[in-house]
Amino acid sequence: MSLHTVEPEIATGESAALFTATHQALGVVPNLARVMANSPAVLKGYVDLLTTLNTEGTLSAAVRESIALLVAQENGSDYCLSVHAFRGTRTAGLSTTEATLARRGKADDPWAAAVLDLAAVVVRDRGTVADEQLAAARRAGLSDGQIVEVVAHVALNVFTNYLAAAARVAIDWPLVRHTD
Repeated sequence: MSLHTVEPEIATGESAALFTATHQALGVVPNLARVMANSPAVLKGYVDLLTTLNTEGTLSAAVRESIALLVAQENGSDYCLSVHAFRGTRTAGLSTTEATLARRGKADDPWAAAVLDLAAVVVRDRGTVADEQLAAARRAGLSDGQIVEVVAHVALNVFTNYLAAAARVAIDWPLVRHTD
């Protein structure tokens, strides 16, 4: 049994405005956002955080999508892997090889690799980051602000991974399986 989805065509009031904002942020209104709309506060919080991180944060779209791919792979979220493989390669400039590497927490660029190393620790160890891991991130050139952004992106993606699983959201992107 899946959670109900709110259809943008019949949404009114705050939900309709949030669907417009979601469309502006993502280019579409994906099934996961339709589930989030069951609680306009959740959809608003998601859209606001995503929009702020994307427009005011310092991490590039390619790095953000790489984090999302890593987190989705770690959590076995085929829905989110499908979304971020598509977005990463179609809108963020990742090659197919880079997207595949990101799923494993790897990148050819040393700075991006350091970001993914940190993100992997955050997701695998549920936020527990040892002093040496923080020092390694700083040695690689990450500022404290960027470290905070990495944690925020991991948390945001864990939320979407968990909601997609709990809601049994139908995949509305070209399918990518965590077992591939």
